[in-house]
Amino acid sequence: MKSAMTKTGSLITALALCAAAPTFAAGLSAPTAVPIVQTVPDAADTPYPGGPIQLEIDASDTVRAIYRVTQTIPVAPGTRRLTLLYPQWLPGNHGPRGPLAELVDLNFTANGQQLAWKRDPVEVYAFHLDLPAGATAVVAKFAHTSPLQSSEGRITMTPDMLNLQWEKMSLYPAGHYVRQIRVKPRVTFPSGWTPATALDGALQLNSTWSWGETSYETLVDSPVFAGRHFRKWDLGQRVTLNVVADKPEQLNASPAQIDLHRNLVTEARLAFGANHFDHYEFLLAVSDKIGSIGLEHHRSSENQLEPGAFTEWDKNEYDRGLLPHEYSHSWSGKFRRPARLWTPDYRQPMQGDLLWAYEGQDQFWGLVLAARSGLQGKDMVLGQLAAWAGNFAEQPGRRWRSVADTGMDPVFAARKPKPFPSLARSEDYYTEGALVWLEADQIIRKGTGGKKSIDDFAKAFFGMRDGDWGQLTFEQADVAATLNSVMPYDWSGFFKTRLDTPGQPAPLGGIDAGGYRLAWKDEPNPFDKQRMSESKVLNLTFSIGVSLDKDGRITATQWDSPAFNAGLVNGARIVAVNGTAYSADGLKQAITQARDSGALDLLIQRGERFQSVRLDYRGGLRWPWLERATPSAGMTGLEALLYPRRLTMAKGK
Repeated sequence: MKSAMTKTGSLITALALCAAAPTFAAGLSAPTAVPIVQTVPDAADTPYPGGPIQLEIDASDTVRAIYRVTQTIPVAPGTRRLTLLYPQWLPGNHGPRGPLAELVDLNFTANGQQLAWKRDPVEVYAFHLDLPAGATAVVAKFAHTSPLQSSEGRITMTPDMLNLQWEKMSLYPAGHYVRQIRVKPRVTFPSGWTPATALDGALQLNSTWSWGETSYETLVDSPVFAGRHFRKWDLGQRVTLNVVADKPEQLNASPAQIDLHRNLVTEARLAFGANHFDHYEFLLAVSDKIGSIGLEHHRSSENQLEPGAFTEWDKNEYDRGLLPHEYSHSWSGKFRRPARLWTPDYRQPMQGDLLWAYEGQDQFWGLVLAARSGLQGKDMVLGQLAAWAGNFAEQPGRRWRSVADTGMDPVFAARKPKPFPSLARSEDYYTEGALVWLEADQIIRKGTGGKKSIDDFAKAFFGMRDGDWGQLTFEQADVAATLNSVMPYDWSGFFKTRLDTPGQPAPLGGIDAGGYRLAWKDEPNPFDKQRMSESKVLNLTFSIGVSLDKDGRITATQWDSPAFNAGLVNGARIVAVNGTAYSADGLKQAITQARDSGALDLLIQRGERFQSVRLDYRGGLRWPWLERATPSAGMTGLEALLYPRRLTMAKGK
């Protein structure tokens, strides 16, 4: 009996295995996967035992834009294998952006002996080294060949200035939190150049500058701007505005302009209730030669504005929200950081599910502080809000993709252009996130009869531990709990509906509750008007459904718009409008006239082919505006939000 049961059981098992196993056609090869073995150690919160790393960079070759690096990495006695990492997941980039392809001519030595190195076949940002007996240090030499033209990446070095980012020209030992790795940096600049950075302990010997020993985490968070033409201003509260320019006359900022930047520092402190730095350095390039940037750090920020930022002040108001945005990041994103966007090293992937509470909140505060400081006037700020609101009011991508999901966009989309961004969506956690925070402010104002506002949340969320420039992480529940401490409300449901659920109505709740409404006019609002003028772009998204460059080439087509339905796509060029050679004014006039005729006749060039296209459209020119919902002379909720806190306090006294 036992034998029969065993035989039966074996048969059943065999039949089950046959049923579960994949079937293949007779004679076909069927390989199995080779297991992936992790050979890079995970980061541990332990000090790197080798001691401080010496990092020396020669940044004097502005002709070829090459940074030449010598890095001496001590190793603990008896070390026979060392794994070095090139930073991959970069803070503030929200994705794997380390430009590994620009690290070239790499070689290592120890005790004067050339070392063989091997790139990890899975984690290609890792380099494995076998060390000889008795090795005390590894010397790495390589070059960072920074881009010479924008098609290669962001330009960081010109004949007159540079933007040195340590993570792009250094390696670090695997297996340790980066805050536990010590570094001593030194840089040689072109003769006569002046550097600015948040690093401490600066010493100068001719054209070579060194700074005190620091952690690798702080080093990466402390980039350098340096230039031939340099000037700085004290903004108070240990905040400095450091500016490099293409030409010396571009540094001629007026006292009134600098006072507006001082207002920014004052308003931020009033809003957030604490400063999370021992000193802060605005690093600003006024240049059209160096690559565009706006990147946050805890005690500094990297910024680029046009050459006329000071000398053509009135032409660049639309762009003056950059510094308020990046400064706000010292609180939102650097001190308070979503738990999965804080990582122990630059190898662990970041998770962007809470970017609406990082970048979206910062986008909101950047706009508010730009208004409160006077760096941007009320009409410009309202125009910017209108541009955001108008976009989401007619964006088809909102029907299928949530705001929270756009937080993953920096990882898989890599910030490259998309064929139809209105359907695909992009990093909308910035601007739609800001509109959600605007609604939160108006809910608090209404619910407390104007006694409380988003400022009370900011003080509770950011205002603890004055002077602490570490990091305090948070989850969505922490955001909701802090809001509930200001005013009880279903904040968890509020966020779930507006951020986690696609297909919601346009995010206009804060605008409507703030006493304004979205309207459409046949002329651009001040923000769109100045932005189009300076960028030489014609944005007709909300009329025929395209944006055009100065030559009439289509740079974006709105999904399901008249242009889309007529087959107009990116890269095509409008050659003629109603039989007349293309001009921006001519096209706008034709759109206006089409109210009666109902059509525009376009000649389109796409590659080598020409095509006549008829657009059926009667809607006229349309740009978004915010206008007061009622003519009341009193201050609306939105206006109260934008009103300077320093003036409110002065009135209170």
